Amino acid sequence: MDLISLYPTWYEPTVGSGWVVALIATFHVLASHTSVGAALLFAYLSHKAYREDREDLLDFIKKYGLFLLVFTYVAGSITGPGIWYSTTVASPNGIGALIHSFVWKWATEWVFFVIEVVGVYMIVYLVGKVDKRTHMKISVIFGLASWATMLIIVGILSFMMLPGKEQWFADGGYLNGFYGTNTFIQLGMRTAFMFTITAVVGGIVIAGIKDPAFKKEMARKLGWLGIISTIVGALMFQWYLTAVPEQALLVMENRLPDYFMPSIVAVLAGTLAYFIITMIRPQTLVQGFAGAMAVIILVAGLWPEETARESMRKPWVAGQYVYSNQVIGRDVPGMDIKSQLPLLEKVGILKAHPFTPEHLREVNEGNKIQAGEFIAMTYCSNCHSPSETGIRPLHRYFPEGVSQERVAKYVKGVLTTGNIAYMPKMPMTDSEVDALAAYLVLNNNGGQAAVTAAIDSEIAQRDRALAEKNASDKVAALDFVQEVK
Repeated sequence: MDLISLYPTWYEPTVGSGWVVALIATFHVLASHTSVGAALLFAYLSHKAYREDREDLLDFIKKYGLFLLVFTYVAGSITGPGIWYSTTVASPNGIGALIHSFVWKWATEWVFFVIEVVGVYMIVYLVGKVDKRTHMKISVIFGLASWATMLIIVGILSFMMLPGKEQWFADGGYLNGFYGTNTFIQLGMRTAFMFTITAVVGGIVIAGIKDPAFKKEMARKLGWLGIISTIVGALMFQWYLTAVPEQALLVMENRLPDYFMPSIVAVLAGTLAYFIITMIRPQTLVQGFAGAMAVIILVAGLWPEETARESMRKPWVAGQYVYSNQVIGRDVPGMDIKSQLPLLEKVGILKAHPFTPEHLREVNEGNKIQAGEFIAMTYCSNCHSPSETGIRPLHRYFPEGVSQERVAKYVKGVLTTGNIAYMPKMPMTDSEVDALAAYLVLNNNGGQAAVTAAIDSEIAQRDRALAEKNASDKVAALDFVQEVK
């Protein structure tokens, strides 16, 4: 039997797997961007401390470094494996595509990360134990290693949107896939925003400074850093949009909520206002206020940005050949990869999926809702929640009281043909179309309770049929024994 490389679907019923990944990723991006921006800031401050013989700057570096050790290199390092685990179970083929293409790039990134981790310990614990010139050199190495990790990760993120060159599909090669048209624009944008994050988080450290003059100086330094980097990052975001595929712009126009752009503008305005206020009145920087503003600004800014980045790739999740539902939707001769769509068009998803329960491989009246639910989980749940909560619930896309015939026409005319640019092509047999339509209508009109009741009824009916068959077989066996005697 022909099977395709699909895995069991991870479905979290309350928020969906997409939101679980997004929650972990948002916190990790906050921590990782803070560490990279702070690393480059430390390099600058260490140089200034060396040139001007400033002990107070070294003390500030030490305090900020201690904060990083707890915030970034503990909490951030926990969410790093959290991203690997959650994305691997949510999108195994997507992660597999990245590993197969960039395993040595990732290995290189881990080398730089080790240098980064060792560097932050040396920066914190060698203050006053080595001369300022040596400390400056350590800070520079730490800063460059941190930024190198971002360079590599941004290259991989760019591939997730679009391979660097069309040639990659035919020839493969990580250099063809790594340096996308938007790689360095995205790198510049992220570098700018990481300085914004560094300046915001740095306010928590500034709040603990006792010397009013030094507190004012650092508030001005980080204030100007934050203002300039926020403006530059916003301008580079506009430039970045000119370097993404037209399909990504179509997704932004149709899938992002109407409040997305106004919310981004509001966050940028609020961030600039915060920096201006703290520059004019540094005494407002107290621990509670600085901490609260860091959470508000960074979460409000990072959440929509990460949501937009994830949404803009649709219907692909990696390299424009792995669909968001894990189906391989394109031939990639350079990687010896074949599209799975022809097989799905021939036999359907239920027969091609290796983890389809045996009793669901053929659709009949006794398993139609169960089969429809399995198809929805396989094809749809990575982007749509079957329940009333979570990411893009399915019931929002159909009017109340919609008929099964109408839904079946939609499934067959749109989903199986891939006629929506930001949704994957989902080949199905006619019986699978009917099963999915039956499930969607029941889920839409009656909710999960109705689906559960229908499945329970199907299971009970199957159990009765099995019991009757077993009883019939037993009678036949006894008759056979009697005949033999």
